[in-house]
Amino acid sequence: MPISEKSKPWLFRTYAGHSTAQASNALYHSNLSKGQTGLSVAFDLPTQTGYDSDHELARGEVGKVGVPINHLGDMRALFDAIPLEKMNTSMTINATAPWLLALYIAAAEEQGADVSALQGTVQNDIIKEYLSRGTYICPPEPSLRMLTDVAAYTREFLPKWNPTNVCSYHLQEAGATPEEELAFALATAIAVLDDLRTKVPAEHFPAMVGRISFFVNAGIRFVTELCKMRAFVDLWDEITRERYGIEEPKFRRFRYGVQVNSLGLTEQQPENNVYRVLIEMLAVTLSKNARARAVQLPAWNEALGLPRPFDQQWSLRMQQILAYETDLLEFDDLFDENPAVTRKVESLKEGTRAELAQIDKMGGAIAAIEYMKSRLVTSNANRLRKIETGETTVVGVNRWTETEESPLTAGERAIMAADPAAEADQIARLVAFKEARNDTAVQAAIAALRAAAKSGANIMPPSIACAKAGVTTGEWGDVVRTAFGQYRAPTGVRKTVSNQTEGLEEIRAAVEGVSASLGRRLKFLVGKPGLDGHSNGAEQIATRARDCGMEICYEGIRLTPEEIVAAALREEPHIVGLSILSGSHIPLLGELVERMRNAGLGHIPIVAGGIIPEDDAKTLLAMGLTRIYTPKDFEMNKIMFDIVALVTPVTIAAQ
Repeated sequence: MPISEKSKPWLFRTYAGHSTAQASNALYHSNLSKGQTGLSVAFDLPTQTGYDSDHELARGEVGKVGVPINHLGDMRALFDAIPLEKMNTSMTINATAPWLLALYIAAAEEQGADVSALQGTVQNDIIKEYLSRGTYICPPEPSLRMLTDVAAYTREFLPKWNPTNVCSYHLQEAGATPEEELAFALATAIAVLDDLRTKVPAEHFPAMVGRISFFVNAGIRFVTELCKMRAFVDLWDEITRERYGIEEPKFRRFRYGVQVNSLGLTEQQPENNVYRVLIEMLAVTLSKNARARAVQLPAWNEALGLPRPFDQQWSLRMQQILAYETDLLEFDDLFDENPAVTRKVESLKEGTRAELAQIDKMGGAIAAIEYMKSRLVTSNANRLRKIETGETTVVGVNRWTETEESPLTAGERAIMAADPAAEADQIARLVAFKEARNDTAVQAAIAALRAAAKSGANIMPPSIACAKAGVTTGEWGDVVRTAFGQYRAPTGVRKTVSNQTEGLEEIRAAVEGVSASLGRRLKFLVGKPGLDGHSNGAEQIATRARDCGMEICYEGIRLTPEEIVAAALREEPHIVGLSILSGSHIPLLGELVERMRNAGLGHIPIVAGGIIPEDDAKTLLAMGLTRIYTPKDFEMNKIMFDIVALVTPVTIAAQ
């Protein structure tokens, strides 16, 4: 079949950004030269949460999980010699989406680009941040207002830009069932459209519905995931037609990009992840009528640390082989009228409609945040329990664990490490940028932004003016925090012990025994220092410990070491457990250990979990931590027995 008659392939993206804008720019040029057709920008946690690189909370986090962008100079460097007018750029940013889009527009104008020609998306999905990812700033209502401000602005000035990418990806990472992933994402989209309908002229609303896109996850249950995507297509068509009266079929089309599942990537036998990523990609590409518009794949070794350029290239080549070497794009949909697929799709749709009805009865997605969060924590607990008991097989983890030594993970450069000098370099350039700017213009721009936030005016025009004047990310974030207040999302961890006692009898007896020796209930303080919002592990540890009979103190994400030590002084726990997945474990945990000792709490055992390389684990143990857990330590009951054993000799002796 001639190439002209084939379907066009999806956009090939690689989710990337690290260290500095300059280093990330070099990586983008390299990836584009290898055949990548769109950019997908990862920002570091301070940028995602509205802090400059020199803020106290940014310590150890700068450039770790993405690129730091503090001001227009950084954005200019990030896209140096990349013509934004011709590029399709996805920026994974939510709470600070108005600000990063403002910087992008300002950088494009400096290039001489026609802003109306810009193509891409800011993720700009705030609700899932309260449920799973944790990079929110403000309470839900003002956050939704800023989200739809972006959408309304793009309608008028950036007609090719997708103003929001409703993201179910992190819902699955947090343990969502397919029905929950479908329902929670669709409920979010409904909340966005209900608010947006008040901000755009009625005649333009159908076209705005057509510009809502989605960003989804594809897991290892290949057939279910394929059917999930077909269910998404049908349900979105149904909602846009029946709830919003959209008659034009093209405006009812379900448009989505995908990052396949990272939750299932294993530290054990990581080479197996290559097969997992390929199978997951098939779920979102084989079905033509439910095919992704853009695909980005994790690297095989992301459960170990940062992927190297070679690892990212390997994932890109996987997409290119499927699109260009196979005959996939020559055929119509392969699954239409397949009875097994049809039955599964209808079952998923039925379960999703029931969940949507429940959320609607509660007042919609904003009102149902606590309900949805608790559902995710419960579903994730069920998922982990099945892996622990062997009901769910994970090759190399709970079956067929015997393995040959892998040459892929051998050697000093097997895993990429963040540049230790990058943070100091970034802060130095931030200081220089501030010294060179016009302070009068900066203060005037900030005053206009503050006035817009207070009055309810669209946040985008004053944000763009701030970008051009030299305002920084932290200064923009401070205005937002002051205007709307900060927020602490529900943790989803139950206040009471669950009735799921199977397999916990022996641990509960051990907890009762040590509690009797202590003279009070064994108390476990769980904390998340730094800006890392991936709270799934901490939530599951807290939930299991509570079910084992321990008293739990868990206040959620984004705590400074100082705040955790204050909590330890206040709560008097017998053991402290910390979770960090952002790569900032050494500076943050080192500071915390020192503060604990200075506060007279050096006798309390400290355990930590996260994506921690073996050499870093040795460093942390030498600093004074007692145990280090990584993704390979999936049996939580063993961790619970560890906690009891650690408390028994140390804490009783200290009393």
